[in-house]
Amino acid sequence: MTDGGARAAAILLAAGAGKRLGAERPKALLPIGERTMLAVAAAGAAASPKIGAIVVAAPPGYEEEARSCVEGLPVPTTILTGGRTRQASVRAALTALAADAEIVAVHDAARPFAPPDLFTEVIRAVEAGADGAVPVIAVADTVKRLDGVRVVDTVARTELGLAQTPQAFRVQVLREAHDRALAAEEKVTDDAMLLERIATVVAVAGDPMNFKITTMLDLARAEARMGGVRA
Repeated sequence: MTDGGARAAAILLAAGAGKRLGAERPKALLPIGERTMLAVAAAGAAASPKIGAIVVAAPPGYEEEARSCVEGLPVPTTILTGGRTRQASVRAALTALAADAEIVAVHDAARPFAPPDLFTEVIRAVEAGADGAVPVIAVADTVKRLDGVRVVDTVARTELGLAQTPQAFRVQVLREAHDRALAAEEKVTDDAMLLERIATVVAVAGDPMNFKITTMLDLARAEARMGGVRA
């Protein structure tokens, strides 16, 4: 159930192979504690009162396993086969949204600890008038611009932020942006990149614990958190 405002859905991207982890199974289906990354991420999305439905882009060949990870969620959940790229998975998931879905929150299942409030906040930012909203955390370290190994400049940290997911968008605007990117063969690393030069994308406060699991060290940190150990 939503808490008023536009009807919103969540897309969970879980089709990544996780090659950098060296695992034999897709990354989102790896356990952290007693649950998979996908199960933890989906529960967080479903707990937001703004989310009325979830679409999961599952690893090809693992659709039924992905379905078992999201059984019992309090919102309708659709499983579909993810694409070969992140963009392809988002495009496929957009076609599965309900006709009345006005806002969508796109989230990487490899960030299983995104809290429900983060889904709520990015959706509220779009309800307030933005075309897109991105969680951002401040850059703590001094940032250098390099030319090979040569340091050529220091970048002002006040102008920088580290982007996270979930990122929320107006559904029609995101669909049009993906269509343009496909026609132009443009490749991006997150969906906000498709909009930020041509539409209004705003930042909301991110969550330092909403880290992405990419390496074995990240996986160990996630397992420690699920076990109640501070990592």
